[in-house]
Amino acid sequence: MKDDHYNEFADQPNQSNEHSGREFKAKTNEELNEENPSRLKRKQATEVQLNNPLHGVKLVQILERLVDHYGWKYLAESVNIRCFMYNPTMKSSVRFLRTTPWARAHVEDLYLDMLEELEN
Repeated sequence: MKDDHYNEFADQPNQSNEHSGREFKAKTNEELNEENPSRLKRKQATEVQLNNPLHGVKLVQILERLVDHYGWKYLAESVNIRCFMYNPTMKSSVRFLRTTPWARAHVEDLYLDMLEELEN
């Protein structure tokens, strides 16, 4: 068996270098809507949603900010749940908060209080 394998890509210049000289310009929403008219049918965020401080903030981000600001001990005292008291981790706390609406509501209230406190 003859071993005459030729790598056709080895002799070609790297194509990513072709585009490196150009400057990237993001398209506007209007341009994207013209290209793809089905984008117009998507549900847009309302003014009420945009004014809500929880809009667009993930539960993990909320918990990280609370832990950074207050610490696990304060969270355990404020929201009486075991995942904050005994060997707290982000993974176990987020899993519990996602499945327990009352606990999530308490944590979200605490987050809103923290944001209000930081504004003043």
